Amino acid sequence: QLWMVLGMCFVSFGGFGLTYLGPLARGTFPPAPPVVHLHGVVFFGWMVLLVTQSLLVNTRNVRLHRSLGTFGIAYAGVLVFLGLLITIISADTTNWTADSYGLFYLSLVAPVSFAVIFAMAIRAVKMPAVHRNLVLLATLSILMPGINRLYMMAFGLGSVPFYATYATMNVLLAAILLHERKATVAISRVTCISAAIIVVPQFLLPIVAPWQEFRYFCQSLGSLVYYR
Repeated sequence: QLWMVLGMCFVSFGGFGLTYLGPLARGTFPPAPPVVHLHGVVFFGWMVLLVTQSLLVNTRNVRLHRSLGTFGIAYAGVLVFLGLLITIISADTTNWTADSYGLFYLSLVAPVSFAVIFAMAIRAVKMPAVHRNLVLLATLSILMPGINRLYMMAFGLGSVPFYATYATMNVLLAAILLHERKATVAISRVTCISAAIIVVPQFLLPIVAPWQEFRYFCQSLGSLVYYR
């Protein structure tokens, strides 16, 4: 499944390369708290770890793959923590628009979805084909910001392409499911549950994002930045 991992890296590095790495290299990236850069480093590190693990599987270096997998469990915990932390911090500086609430919905759903699916991947470690696909699905659940940015920069969009992002995710999701079906004859129950964790929130976005209570919750997150 190295090709799928490389595809995810293209989306991630492409989207954040245009809006983060490029401006950072040119010195045009606006001042930001250190945690923003830490979040970027950790997320990119996760993608590098994913590529490394895929290469180790392809070269049948199972021992090193398992050792890095143990490290990956701890790394995943840091990824979830930073994802939620950066969401809280950004709530304090956001100029709220309709798109902002949609983005915060994605930002809140993504780390939770990742954590649940990755936990399923750990439990399925004795089923290698299923385990690999669950790790891919967990990563897919946090690719939305990269996909959004890639579309917005490539096509010069003034608003967030939520549905184009979801469509792209679903194409990748379908490819992962088809690969598991070819490898194991049938798609496992746990993989179907993980797929539902990715798909169901897509239908809830137009319901939750305009909801007044949700908007109040998003705005109140910023107050957690300050100690009182």
